[in-house]
Formats: sequence, structure tokens, C-alpha cells
Amino acid sequence: MSAFPHSSGLASPLSRRDWLWQSGGGLGGLALSSLLQAQSNPTPAAHHRPRAKRVVQLFMAGAASHIDLFDYKPQLIKRHGQASDFGETVEAFQNGLGPWKKPVWDFKPHGQSGKHLSEVVADLGLVIDEIAWVHNLVGKTGVHSQGTLLQTTGFNRPGFPSAGSWVSYGLGSLNENLPAFVVLPDHRGLASNGTKNWDATFLPAQHQGTMIHPGSDTPIVDLFAGKRGHYLSRSSQQQGHEVLRQLNELHRAANPQDPKLEARIRSYELAASMQLAAPEALDISREPEFIKRMYGLAPEGSRWPAEINAAEEIDAFGRKCLTARRLLERGVRFVQIWSGNDNGFPRRNWDSHEDVERDHGPLARGMARGASALIADLKQRGMLEDTLILWTTEFGRMPSTQGGRGRDHNPFVFTNWLCGGGIKGGVTVGHSDEWGYKPQDRGNPTEVYDIHATLLHLLGLDHTQLTFRNNGIDRRLTDVHGHILRGLLA
Repeated sequence: MSAFPHSSGLASPLSRRDWLWQSGGGLGGLALSSLLQAQSNPTPAAHHRPRAKRVVQLFMAGAASHIDLFDYKPQLIKRHGQASDFGETVEAFQNGLGPWKKPVWDFKPHGQSGKHLSEVVADLGLVIDEIAWVHNLVGKTGVHSQGTLLQTTGFNRPGFPSAGSWVSYGLGSLNENLPAFVVLPDHRGLASNGTKNWDATFLPAQHQGTMIHPGSDTPIVDLFAGKRGHYLSRSSQQQGHEVLRQLNELHRAANPQDPKLEARIRSYELAASMQLAAPEALDISREPEFIKRMYGLAPEGSRWPAEINAAEEIDAFGRKCLTARRLLERGVRFVQIWSGNDNGFPRRNWDSHEDVERDHGPLARGMARGASALIADLKQRGMLEDTLILWTTEFGRMPSTQGGRGRDHNPFVFTNWLCGGGIKGGVTVGHSDEWGYKPQDRGNPTEVYDIHATLLHLLGLDHTQLTFRNNGIDRRLTDVHGHILRGLLA
């Protein structure tokens, strides 16, 4: 039966677009207009046999210090307090060219690989032989917004799709009832650039990241009717979905050559499906107590002081990691987990200009506990072998001091690490120099294009072939660059 039969007195059925404008006071039309601007190509298929099916990207917003966490530099300990000499003129972001500054925490070797870790991230020592290290990654800028976009999208300016969007576009979903690409932001707010870090831009709209806030009263905004919609029953909502489906069909029939409509239809259908699937996936109360303890979750109802607190960070990051594992095992393709926001002072991110110990300490302990638990949990479930984990940040921090206790930005070299999904654990590909200032081999650094090319390769995608034509250019995640880091591959 038609949603709007001619006997209703209407001269003709309302178009789907007209109905959205009239019923939503223009808001529905704005949403429709935004999504219909997206272009749509057929979803590509894998180019070769994949080693991984899914990805977790751990992003430390604000620029985590490689030399205080992972990149052990004995020379900084030996020369601590001496005037820094870089052998060249250095353009610092602020005024961070004081004396050499040793790592804030002591380093110790871990695992069979003997990899040195700072004591503040010692929890990663439990899984250290699963991890591969890249210590010679270079950036293009010391500006947070640009550096963050470079790591998330492959470009240091807005307007390009996130890596998660490219993976969703390239491989599609493993579960029609959940998004292919999910973002778990910091519990205090968004990082630099906000939602641009997971936007689909010119890719079809259904490939943008879906934000989920684990532990909040409304983990997914607007998924269910608000308090003012208390009169809506399950039956009436289903009837509304059916009306919307029929309107979609009417519009599709009137525009058979309009592929852009598919993005909107999929968005509606996914939202309806998520009403049933998402609550179960996000309900970590179903997890055994030993799993909750492994991730460092605090008892329900815990409250935290105003200052940054290690217990809060362990709970918050662990909660996101556990939620990620539940989403991955239910078919989510790409999960992005954030630590740190962009809300200024007091610091709630990794941008430690004033005090590395104060700012990095709680965040690093939370990250290490949650990431270690996620790796161990995936391994015990047989999922680590086809789940790729990538740890990154927008750039590193200088080996010299800023104001005695802080460090300035260092885009000249920093660290990424990867594990799972076809990665050879216990290896290091690329080293920084004796100070952790620039790559040891300055003529052969690693760039984010290489990381992205390797990530796509492990997913069965050729980074040179995964393209989308936009404004007359065949765009890709790696632009015109990128080499697979063969030394990382198992």
C-alpha cells in the first residue's frame, strides 16, 4: 500500500525531499542536501589476499613524546642539563631549545626482543613481542591541526577522507547492522579538527565515522527518540520506518540513474538496524569481571577529581578499548580510539609544553593498560592475527627542554607502532638519531604515506589502485606517495 495514496486528497504523492523539508522544518532537508552532495562509486574489491580484516587506530592527540615513552636515548641521560647542540639552526614551534632533557621516566628492557620501554608504559611490556616499531617517522608541520589531519587523512589540510573512510569504501561492512567505521573520542571532548578527522568528504556519506561515547548516558547521539518523544512506541517507530522506506522507493523510481540516493538510504537503514544491534554491542556489563579488571575498568559509579587522574585515564581508555573489541568481534571494520582533547588549559591532552610528567603520566598509564589489554584479549580470542592495530600521534617532542619540565613540538621525527594482522612482532624498522631529534638515516625516513600504504596492503588493498575521482583527479589515501614497509610484514 502506498504511503500517500491519491485518494488522500493530495494531487500527487509528496516527494521524499519535500516530505523531509516539511516534516523536519528544514533540518531534514539540510541533512539530505549535505548527503546528496556526496558522490558514489561502486565499492571496490580487495586486490590481493588480505592478512587483516579490521583495524584499530589509537591516536594520542596533542603529540606524545617518543623519547619519554618508547624511543630510548642513553645520550640524553648522559648529557642531561648540558646546552643542546643540534648541529644546525632549528626553527622551534615555541621556545623549546633549552638544555638536553633526559627521559622523565626510567627505561627497562622487556620481552624476548629486549625492547626498552619507559616505566610509565610498562604495561605494554606484557605484549611487547607482538609489537613492531617505527622510530623514524617524519611529519610535515609542527601545527597540531595540520599534523593531526596528515595522520588521519594523509593530507595536512581539510577536504580529504579519513583512512577509516577509505577502508570502509574499499572493503565495505562485515555487519549490516553496525557501521563499518566507528570513532571513540576522548571522554572530555574532541581533538584538533574535531569531526574532520573522520569525515568521508567526497566519498559516499555512509563511509564517514560514527561517533560513539562509551560510558555516557547516550553513547550514540540521536539514535533513539529523546525524552519529548516518550509517546513513540516501538510499533509506531516501525511504521515510521516503513513510510520512510516507501518514500525512498518512490524517489528511487523517479530517479533511477541517481546513485547519490544510495548513501542516504543506507544511512536511514543503518540507523534503524543500529537501534537493535548497538545497545547489545555497547553493553560491557555483559563482560566477565576478570575481563573488566584486565582493562582497568573502575567500579560503576566512580567519580573523579577535577585534576587529571591516572585512575580516570585507565578507566576511560580501557573502556574504549573494551568497547572496540566488542565492536570488532561484531563486524565493525575500522575503530578509531582517541586519547586527549583540544580544550586548552588545564591540559587534557599530550601537548606537554609545561610539564611532561604531569600531562603524559596519567594519559600514558591509561593508554598502556588499555592497549595492552586489547592486544592480549584479541590474541586469546584468536582475533589478533587478522586485526591490525596502529598507534600514532601528530608528531613527537624535542629532546631539549622547554621551561625545565616541558618539551616543544618535534615534527622532524617521532614514533608509530603496529601489531597484529600480518605484522612481525619484536622488530624495529627505522631509527631516530642519538638525540631523538631526526631520523638516523636522514635520506630514508618513513612517512605517513608508507604507514597508510602498509595498512591498506595488509587489508588486501593496493594503495595505488584504491582511488576515487573527485574534481577531475583520481584521489587516493596516499596521494602520489607511499611504499609498503616490507620489514614490518610477518
